[in-house]
Amino acid sequence: MKNMARTLIICLLILITTMLIAGCTSQNPGTATPVQQQPSSTAAVPSIPVAGSTLTVTDLTNRTVTVPASPQKIIGVGAGDVRMLVYLQAADRIVGVDKMEKGATNKTALGMGLPSGRDRPYSIAHPELADQAYIGTNAVDDPELILAQKPDIVFATWRTGQQADALQEKTKIPVVALVSGDLGKSKSQFYQSLRLMGKVLGREARAESVIAFIDGTIADLNKRTKDAQKTTAKKVYIGGVSFNGAHGLLSTEPTYPSLKMINGMNVASGAGTGGQVMIDKEQLLAWDPDVIFIDESSYALVAADLKDPVYQSLKAVKNKQVYGLMPYNWYANNYDTVLANAYYMGKILYPDQFSDVDAGKKADEIYSELDGKPVYAEMQALFGGYKPLDIASSQ
Repeated sequence: MKNMARTLIICLLILITTMLIAGCTSQNPGTATPVQQQPSSTAAVPSIPVAGSTLTVTDLTNRTVTVPASPQKIIGVGAGDVRMLVYLQAADRIVGVDKMEKGATNKTALGMGLPSGRDRPYSIAHPELADQAYIGTNAVDDPELILAQKPDIVFATWRTGQQADALQEKTKIPVVALVSGDLGKSKSQFYQSLRLMGKVLGREARAESVIAFIDGTIADLNKRTKDAQKTTAKKVYIGGVSFNGAHGLLSTEPTYPSLKMINGMNVASGAGTGGQVMIDKEQLLAWDPDVIFIDESSYALVAADLKDPVYQSLKAVKNKQVYGLMPYNWYANNYDTVLANAYYMGKILYPDQFSDVDAGKKADEIYSELDGKPVYAEMQALFGGYKPLDIASSQ
């Protein structure tokens, strides 16, 4: 009996203890403890993306776009995108290119080049780009051709925000709109685009390196010439400036960037605020420049113009001060050639300040840094390179 009583007492104690524990852990509706709550369904919990899987950015048309982090399959539509991808050392991620990037190179009868496609420094340095899939023309987007390459992202220049939205809606692929810019008044937009592209690609450090190189080069050019130009102020004219193709001698650019970088005196500076313009023959004769630089992509047309005896009276022609430059504004700005041209112009206008510079070697330094390969020899073969132009032989 004693054993049974002892067993009964133990059982009662266990029961009382269990009830006390249950009372302590039961929740009062007014004082619910979140730690104790469990979701009734996993669908009720908002999903949390894996860190770094996506990135939300604001593009150059002020659109907010969510893109995959570090995309590996890229398409660039419009002038300038592929060039920037090359500068950022991301050419290997490109899976499709437009008609302009697949074009063939032509030469004129006089041996000087005429821009026609794959004759830009970055495309010469990366000929494999032309073998990528065709995704349409540069001006009209072809969503089906783009979608067929299954890119992770599309970069687009020369598009409005509405056009970028339309392409994104049709392909269901993130479209980031950029501005190719220049190294003049739109330099900040170029840098902004380069930094944005670098951020999306995970190449931010490379973007800063490119910008630092360009700024450092411009600073060097300015340092060499900012004082020299006060005592060596030669009047300069740039003729045959190409724009959507070749043009004759009377095509010029009032804000020619390479000349501005070396503080040169552009006789056409008052003829416009930017871009290519056509002037009158009488105006060129009135300016009577000391030095003439010719965009070699237009050499054939300029040579024909110079057959007019009236141009033989120009001081630069009489004194054999006519020199060739390589075209820079083909499918947006080739920033590398802008810088390279500036060093050659500097050697002609300020020989003492640029005595340490070999224009061809300097061009290759610039091409190597930005495009990944020294391509001056190829550019020289296409266009003529940095040299005096023998006007007499064109008569």
